[in-house]
Amino acid sequence: MALTDSKTGKIRKTYTVEQLEEQARLMRGYNLVSLSAAGSGHSGGTLSIMDVTTALYLHIANHDPENPDWDDRDRIIWSAGHKAPALYVGLGFAEYFDKDDLVTLRRLGSPFQGHPHWQKLPGVEVSTGSLGQGLSIAIGMAIRAKMDGKNFHVFSINGDGEQQEGQIWEAAMEAGHFKLDNLTSIIDVNRLQIDGWVKDVMSIEPIGAKYESFGWHVIDIDGHDMKQVVDALEQAKQHTGSPTVILARTVKGKGVSFMEDVAGWHGKAPNYDELKKALTELEVIDRIEYDNLLKQAENYQVSVDEKLTAKQPKFSRDYWWNNQENMKVEMDPTRMGFGRALEKHGGDKRVICLGMDISDSITIDQFYKNNPERKDRFISVGIAEQSGTALAAGLAKEGKLPVIGTYGVFSSGRNLDQVRTTVAYGGFDVLIAGAHGGVSVGPDGATHQALEELFAMGGIPGMNVSVPCDSVETLKATAHLLFNESGPKFVRFARAATPIITREDTPFIYGKANVIRFRGERDNFLDAFDTVLASEYRGENEDLSIIACGPMVPEAMRAAWILKNDFNLETRILNVHTIKPLDKEVIARAASDTGVIVTAEEHQVGGLGNLVAAAILEGGGAGSKGVRFGMIGVQDRFGESGAPWELIKEFEVSAEHIAKKAKELLG
Repeated sequence: MALTDSKTGKIRKTYTVEQLEEQARLMRGYNLVSLSAAGSGHSGGTLSIMDVTTALYLHIANHDPENPDWDDRDRIIWSAGHKAPALYVGLGFAEYFDKDDLVTLRRLGSPFQGHPHWQKLPGVEVSTGSLGQGLSIAIGMAIRAKMDGKNFHVFSINGDGEQQEGQIWEAAMEAGHFKLDNLTSIIDVNRLQIDGWVKDVMSIEPIGAKYESFGWHVIDIDGHDMKQVVDALEQAKQHTGSPTVILARTVKGKGVSFMEDVAGWHGKAPNYDELKKALTELEVIDRIEYDNLLKQAENYQVSVDEKLTAKQPKFSRDYWWNNQENMKVEMDPTRMGFGRALEKHGGDKRVICLGMDISDSITIDQFYKNNPERKDRFISVGIAEQSGTALAAGLAKEGKLPVIGTYGVFSSGRNLDQVRTTVAYGGFDVLIAGAHGGVSVGPDGATHQALEELFAMGGIPGMNVSVPCDSVETLKATAHLLFNESGPKFVRFARAATPIITREDTPFIYGKANVIRFRGERDNFLDAFDTVLASEYRGENEDLSIIACGPMVPEAMRAAWILKNDFNLETRILNVHTIKPLDKEVIARAASDTGVIVTAEEHQVGGLGNLVAAAILEGGGAGSKGVRFGMIGVQDRFGESGAPWELIKEFEVSAEHIAKKAKELLG
């Protein structure tokens, strides 16, 4: 059927194969305009899946754009959630909304999140982003249809690299066992993933035979031949007795010569010149008003900026990073320190690094990039966080020093049981990198913004947890954890460039906090502060203390600058780069000395703050009169898409919010 009037049962619109081919070209064009407007996103996979998207949303699936919750509609689950722009284009061309609105993709407040969120956009069935889960969701929907006598069909769109996730095969077993002939999985076999060719990272072939062994009906097609796509989808809906998997053989970046079969275009958006070239090759440059659409995106951004400006606490002047003639600071992503540590210390042959498909992004590949002789000690496990974690435990049992890493949401959450039971309970020396911590990950949105790791990792017995403040300290923390701490260890760092506020000679003793004090404005921000070991510091009658970890330490320093200049308040800053074990003594002393404590974390509020509060109470720092106490952090919210520094403002974890909280506590 396809686009249906759910009230009358009549078809709203039909397309021939030739018309679908034409729509697919236009949809690829709009997809690239939206990605270019966003300045980030996934070009390669959205282009490879677009023919399937076109056929599904315009011709095959029964759905009604005027009644998105129609109970008899077919369900389309995007398990490969990073291909969300293709989903949005499909909905836009099906007239769920004005397709011109797609240019707000990945911007703050937009319903077009970096990964799909069903509560923000009608037509999106479920929120996805953590690979390997969508097929299981689809099975639940298909079982419900069987139970309730419903005739709708469920489609799950998966990637070929996604087949490396173990949950996929649990789901494949379930669907075959329950003979769910109202379920179809469409695998976009574009042969590339972030770390390279799927066959080289972790081969999934013979993929068809594997699904057949689980009792699936297998259809193998050219995913860019529209007639084959339409015929396969129709056959899948009519097939009885078993679930169907369609192996859509595609080309990553299809239709754009400089993107086709290039792994680097997996998570990259075209710039303006690249966009024009791509639209020309797609033969749609005269059919899409791309300049007007890009201008629409700019206008939307102006409104976002105005709202954020209004939301920021105001002080006597603009204290934002590098907006003054003095107090300049150099920016560098903390993740770079992790990579530099592995490059510097990777010569030790006990060290083995495990790649989990985002190796360049989290910089774990620096282990071997300039030292190719180490490549045989780099094991790519693909998109398989749970198995990779247990594999690392096996290496550790044999005397190696394994390092694993991926986005923090996955390295601390997806594989939590493996970390807890296999690694930690076994007491194995496994270093776990939680990359891209906090909302400052940016436009990828909530599914990729780690905000809960300190709860998860901090609660595991024997786990060492470090949250270094900048790239220099990240290098030191990584090296220390790798060689000088036994048992499980977790280091959390950010994606975006943040201020460098330590030097090579800045004190760093694992488990011991540093005190940072503002000494007056200088040309360079770093020169305006003194840093000493907290255990060696003697109080200076400060008015308050700010206790922070990670890139919130620079924000705490900027807050101290604001408080001194605007209110003549003296601030003691504690950089607690080690969360576990926590330097409880100096925390209690800060509370006793100053009587006012503000904690600052780019994390769900309480990950650090609750530990600090407990340390104060246990250590007697509250004194006879008590301590005025406040916490800055993410207030029980999931993240959302937006630029990194926009999200620091939106989630109220900037220096301005720290200073405001401090002033409120002081009265």
